[in-house]
Amino acid sequence: MPRTVTNDAAPEIASSSPRPSVVEVHDLTRRFGEFTAVDAISFEVFEGEVFAFLGPNGAGKSTTINMLCTLAHPSAGQIRVAGLDVTARPKAVRRNIGLVFQDQTLDDRLTAQENLRFHAVLYRVPRDQVDARIARVLELVDLSERRHDLVSEFSGGMARRLEIARALMHVPRVLFLDEPTIGLDPQTRALMWEDVLRLREEAHITVFLTTHYMDEAEYADRIAIIDHGKIVAIDTPQALKAEIGADTVDLGTTDDVAAIAALERDGYRVEAVAGGARVYVEHGENAVPALIESVGVPVLNVHVHQPTLDDVFLHYTGREIRESHAEAIPARMRARFARRGR
Repeated sequence: MPRTVTNDAAPEIASSSPRPSVVEVHDLTRRFGEFTAVDAISFEVFEGEVFAFLGPNGAGKSTTINMLCTLAHPSAGQIRVAGLDVTARPKAVRRNIGLVFQDQTLDDRLTAQENLRFHAVLYRVPRDQVDARIARVLELVDLSERRHDLVSEFSGGMARRLEIARALMHVPRVLFLDEPTIGLDPQTRALMWEDVLRLREEAHITVFLTTHYMDEAEYADRIAIIDHGKIVAIDTPQALKAEIGADTVDLGTTDDVAAIAALERDGYRVEAVAGGARVYVEHGENAVPALIESVGVPVLNVHVHQPTLDDVFLHYTGREIRESHAEAIPARMRARFARRGR
């Protein structure tokens, strides 16, 4: 069953997975003065899974990822990443994670290979392994043929893929992607996700992403919906959608009153909507022929709707996902992450 929560409780964490946890969060809180950006959240991420934080901009996603990646200190709570306490051993944690920020952080005056080599120096990758690792990560993101090209010549999608390659140079256990496809067109987003899923399989890496794109969250093995700093639901996309309920079939007919009466006589759950009758059924597409036969009047149009993540978000928050100014990791934090011991 999906694990759901009210606004004054944290979700119950499942421990039934045969895979070990690589991220463990308990009662994590972050306050900025009187404002609580992250409010006593708890969850875990299992080894090898793609885990998504889904929520609107300003919900607490980037604040959470900052704390997981040692860029911000929790006001309360505990975090362990790769078995390490984030507060007590931040340098060791950084050696076990890769991070792709919302904003591009590549040096566009350098080539793809030079950007990767610089990263290898920062992370103290053994010199005799650098060339092999560069070749490997470029192959994973399908940029091998562009290794000698300046980043300034790259498209937005190519630059994002190179940032993912860079984050893999030191062989992290967890790859954090903070709004990884923001600003990319749909086709480029789809191609980037092909790369991410392939590297999960080939490099055996755990992926933790934040997003406010519903279609992007569908790639995840599990989703945590966060809003106003609280996790309101956490489970697989399929389980979350299943909890919303049955499919709906909207029927427009020549006599909607008669159609509704006939459907009710046949035991269907039905309601009147603008333009026709709405019927709640399991497996809506398969039910259409029987519904058309049941109404007993000519049918003018049929629309089948299956629950979506938009419906899930609306169900748990009472509104559609909202757009606002994105949470941003300040430049000073990004610079500090680059400087501090990997």
